[in-house]
Amino acid sequence: MPRKFKSPSRFMQPDPRYNHVLVTKFINCVMLDGKKLVAQKVFYRAMDEIEKRLKKDPLDVFLQAMHNAKPLVEVKGRRVGGATYQVPVEVKRKRQTALGIRWVIDAARAKRGRPMHLRLADELIAASRREGAAITKRENIHKMAEANKAFAHFAW
Repeated sequence: MPRKFKSPSRFMQPDPRYNHVLVTKFINCVMLDGKKLVAQKVFYRAMDEIEKRLKKDPLDVFLQAMHNAKPLVEVKGRRVGGATYQVPVEVKRKRQTALGIRWVIDAARAKRGRPMHLRLADELIAASRREGAAITKRENIHKMAEANKAFAHFAW
């Protein structure tokens, strides 16, 4: 008998400070080597930094940044008759969230020389304003999908 798919957010506990499941998911992605307390400290310090700089609710800035970083389409390689075509496909909601989180964290980690909470705060602020490396990555993916629109009929 096949098991039913269960969404992880259904069983994921919201974080203690903001009571939001997406924050928990983000903290889990920031976490390295199972050090969740370190990841929480980094994230909460970043949120404090955002509040200090912008004088806004940091959760709103975080949610706006996550919304702006989510891709709508992506390209997947599809092999047809010996040639590989980059076929644009819509991204499912769960994968949109995962990619947005990954791109923001990767962009923050790529900037060296400052503490992680400051780099993360910078990237979240930039993403909320539709700027920064994560948004650039999203725009590049969208441009690639637009350029390969002619191969959309190969989508499966």
